[in-house]
Order: sequence, then C-alpha cells, then structure tokens
Amino acid sequence: MKRLADIVVLTVALIFGMVASSGFGDEPRRPNVIVIMADDLGYGDVSCYGAVTFQTPNIDQLAKQGVRFTSGYCSASTCTPTRYSFLTGTYAFRKKGTGIAPPNSPLIIDTDVDTLPAILKRAGYRTAVIGKWHLGLGGNGGPDWNGELKPGPLEIGFDHCFLLPTTNDRVPQVFVEDHRVRNLDPADPLWVGDKAPSQDHPTGVSERATLRLDWDQGHNGTIHNGISRIGFYTGGHSARFRDEDLADEWVLQSNRFMEEAGDEPFFLFFSSHDLHVPRMPHERFQGKTPHGLRTDAIVELDWCVGELMTTLKRLGKEKDTLIVFCSDNGPVLNDGYKDSAVKENGTHKPAGPYRGGKYSVFEGGTRTPFITSWPGTIDPSVSAEMVCTIDFAASLGALIGVEPGKGHCFDSENVLGALLGLDGAKGRTSLVQQDNGNGGNLGYRKGKWKLVRTVKPTRQGNESPTMELQLFDLENDPSELVDVSEKNPDLFWEMWIELYVILARSK
Repeated sequence: MKRLADIVVLTVALIFGMVASSGFGDEPRRPNVIVIMADDLGYGDVSCYGAVTFQTPNIDQLAKQGVRFTSGYCSASTCTPTRYSFLTGTYAFRKKGTGIAPPNSPLIIDTDVDTLPAILKRAGYRTAVIGKWHLGLGGNGGPDWNGELKPGPLEIGFDHCFLLPTTNDRVPQVFVEDHRVRNLDPADPLWVGDKAPSQDHPTGVSERATLRLDWDQGHNGTIHNGISRIGFYTGGHSARFRDEDLADEWVLQSNRFMEEAGDEPFFLFFSSHDLHVPRMPHERFQGKTPHGLRTDAIVELDWCVGELMTTLKRLGKEKDTLIVFCSDNGPVLNDGYKDSAVKENGTHKPAGPYRGGKYSVFEGGTRTPFITSWPGTIDPSVSAEMVCTIDFAASLGALIGVEPGKGHCFDSENVLGALLGLDGAKGRTSLVQQDNGNGGNLGYRKGKWKLVRTVKPTRQGNESPTMELQLFDLENDPSELVDVSEKNPDLFWEMWIELYVILARSK
C-alpha cells in the first residue's frame, strides 16, 4: 500500500489535472512516454496473461514492475480504427472512412484535429512514431510516392516518423521517413495501384508456384520477397525492405530517437507489426516456439520490448519513463496466408478465456494485454479497472498539465489514477467496442454487463439488414455464450438506450 501522504498529494494533484513528481513539487511531471502497440496480439498471447507453451520474459517483466490490467482494451477490433481513436481520443465510428485503409489512402486524421502527440508537443515533448502507420498519407489525391508525402504524421503532432506506410500484406514494401520514401531512386520511380499495371505483371496468381509463403483470401497481387500482397506496385527497388528485417529496423530507429532526445522529454509511439500477416520474423526467431511463425513473431515482439528497456537503462532514463504496452486488436490465426497458424496452434489460447478475436466485437476482439510500467512511481499490482487506448489523450494530458483542445479528444476519459495504479482510483464505467468501419457491429460494456449489437445483411440488396441484440454477464460468462437479455429486460433496454445516445452524440 502506498504511503498515505503520497496518496493525499497525488489525489489533490489529479483534481487540478496534474500529477506531482516523486518529490511532489509544484510542477507537473513530464516523464518520457513510450506506447508499445502490438499488432493482432491476443489476451492470452503472452505468458503473464496465461500463455504456457512459450515465454515472453520482457513483457512479463513490465507486468512484474507495473500494473497488469485484466480489463484493458483497444477501442476497435481492427487496426486503422483503433489507431485513429488512440491518436485522436475519439471513437472511429464518428468519422467516415476509418475502416481498414487501402494502400493509396490519403491521411485519415484531419490536420486541424488535436491529437495525443500534439498535446504532448505543447508540453515540450519531442514526438515520434516508428513502425506501422496504416492511417493514410497525403491529401485527397492520396500519397505522392515519388514526392513529398504530406500531410502525414508530421502534420498532426509528430516531430519525426519512420514508417511502414500501410500493413505489410499491402503494397508497397518501403519505408517512409518524415515526408519521403527512404532511399528512393528517382530513376526508378514507385507506382502503386489497385489494378495490375500490365497483363504480364507477376502476381500471386500467375506465379503461385514460386511463392515462399502461399496466399489465401485474396493476398495475391504484386510479389515481393517471395510473398504476394494486396494491391500492385512497380519500381522503387532500392527502397524496398526485407520482411525479416522489420523488427530490427524499428528497434534501431527507436534507439536513435531516444538517444537524440538528450535531456528533452520524449514521446515514442512504437508501432509493432510482428504478428500481422505476412508473418515473417527474423531468421533468428524462426522455430523458437512450438506453434510456428505466429508465435515466433510474438517472441520477436518480446525481444523488441527488451531492447527498448535495455536502451532506457543504458541512457539512465528507466525511472523517468512511463511505458504502456497494449495491442491494436485481438488475435487472428488464418488471415490471408497459409502459414500453418491454425494447424500448429495446438492447445494455445490466443484470446485467453474470451470469445472472438480480430474483426469481432466480442471480448476477444478488443480485450488485450494492457500494462503500464514506471519504475519507482508505479507499484506492482493487478488491476480489474477498465482502461482503453482511447483514453491516453485525456490521461497523459492530465499527467503533464495540458488539456486537449475544446471539442477535441471527444471520447477520451481521464483514467490517469488507474493507469498509475493508485489505490482506489477508478477506470472507465463504460466503453463502446467496434469492429471495422463506422458502427455496424458494436459492443457496449458497462460494469459486468455487455450488450452486443450485430448487424446481419440480407441476401436481397433492396432490404434493410437485420439487427440482433444480446446481453451477456461477463462476470459469470466471460466467453459471452449465454444471452441473458430476456432475464434482465429493464437492464437490456437501459443499456440499448445508453448506447444509442452515445452513438448520437456530436462534438
């Protein structure tokens, strides 16, 4: 239990939207902040959350020295909407076009929107995103791959970016550094499109026998590194990367950013891609687990976490840095490539005790590993408080004493006390969970209760889709198997009305 005096001072500080330093001075604390967002990592995919057939010692170490949340969430069960809400503090269903971004998508976040990095930047932070982006680049015409890629991260609050522009199963396989494709040769321009540039263009269909990783579910466009992708591209050969080297590059660039920050506080959004298809971890991690490439990629992710922790210790910044570990959505096994993820899964339970996964509004889609670590400030604990990635804008703003702009970060809640593991601090009382797109299938959790709205399209295009509503008791039925709406009609309709009101709210 924390010292009573510390708790009193921290509580008073929170009332004024700040948390004092460990010496409890008058100035807001400005720790370095690293958000490590895994990709497609499920609740049961790391050993501190129940995985038993392989180990994740570095992620486990974060949990041992910080708060391990059992009700930690992302806001959506697919990547683009979660990342949108994480950076903007606003549910993605409030803005059209926040479904899974295509390769040539323009920037999805409006440049006049206040964002998490912009809030931190106003407090003097150096800000960077390194890793997967998948939020679009460029104006309404989409990205100019051979010119300046703006607007982009630098126009919404980041000082620096080093990106995989979409996802690695989508073209192109190049790095974007700040406003340009890195190492692009003007004599070999990059072209990206949604149709094959010519009939003889090699694709996963025409050259299937040559692929080192066979495709499934349409990942059969342009071939790079022996793997076919969604979409088509030509040129840019000097800028292309090897799939196996992604994690090493993210760590290298992150270390460089932290080293160059010097004495200035920094915010690093470390946006991992390891588990996302095509799963192709570095050769030194392949075969390290009993379940094939998918869990080999989890071990690679754990290595990344360890490397960041080692760098912080080397720089003497370990006790000056708040680390948040989370995921952009729940797990998926077969997601476009025949990598034996289903066959080799064995007894492993990627979603832990929960139903569903990526693309689903059941708990397995959005309840993920969620850990906060700040040695010397956060005491080790396990918390059942509900927290979400959408809350970082309001919560970190409270930590540093900077509020989001009026009307911005619309759905972000200040759950700083819960994130810091303060005794008696509360998290969210309710949360909306979406799948993809703009609010078709939705989950609404309130306390131990969960309302699930499923929209089912009809076969006839001129008919309205049908809608099914279910109510679950997560305390007694964490797998959401028994609909209890008929036994709790008043609660059922109360929650349905509350969800409707949330959906209807405007800025």
